[in-house]
Amino acid sequence: MPLLYTIGKLTVGPTMRLAFRPTVEGLEHVPEIGGAILAGNHLSVADELFVGTVVPRHLAFWAKSEYFKGVGLKGAFSKFVLTGLGAIPVERAGGRAALTAFDAAIPALKGGDLVVVYPEGTRSPDGRLYRGRTGAVRLAISAGVPIIPVGMIGTEKVQPIGARLPRPGAGKVIVRFGKPLDFTGRPDDRTSLRAMTDEMMSEIQKLTGQEYVSRYAPPRAHPDPTREGPA
Repeated sequence: MPLLYTIGKLTVGPTMRLAFRPTVEGLEHVPEIGGAILAGNHLSVADELFVGTVVPRHLAFWAKSEYFKGVGLKGAFSKFVLTGLGAIPVERAGGRAALTAFDAAIPALKGGDLVVVYPEGTRSPDGRLYRGRTGAVRLAISAGVPIIPVGMIGTEKVQPIGARLPRPGAGKVIVRFGKPLDFTGRPDDRTSLRAMTDEMMSEIQKLTGQEYVSRYAPPRAHPDPTREGPA
């Protein structure tokens, strides 16, 4: 586990548990060793904080590549923090550049790490669950690892879109982990990837109880640093 991530687990983690007392269900589905993808719904930027708080292992999050390339003191600090946490840069331009996140995530997964992705591609603008992009399933098949569905409940209340920090007492947070989905050996043609992604989103919906929308979430006015990269 990266040193900075370890420090966060010893400081931010206990603070989050004490201030918000999140309820955790199904943590036994997260493997104690070995690689896996955690694929969840995305209601708030606080989702990463709560998942990182309740999962005892290191989690590699995908982060917008611009955060690794900033200039000046702020840019250097951002790069230092993300690198220290073991984050994976995602190019948002599309094409071959966007696949660099796969290039980094596959060896991490094969090496036994956990990678967190948000298949909707951005935070939900209205609390509903939107159609998933196929990147998570493609990554799971390429790396030969399972997908653990994750359901976040209540994070949009403790840190709504636009809020700078989570607010204790604003709502109850529940983090639910579903049974692993194993897609290894399945065909990876476009139709099959779509079917497997829909299956994954169905499992996430069962955990959250959200209304499902069979179209992609509308893009935000400002790019979301936690948006899943390749789709």
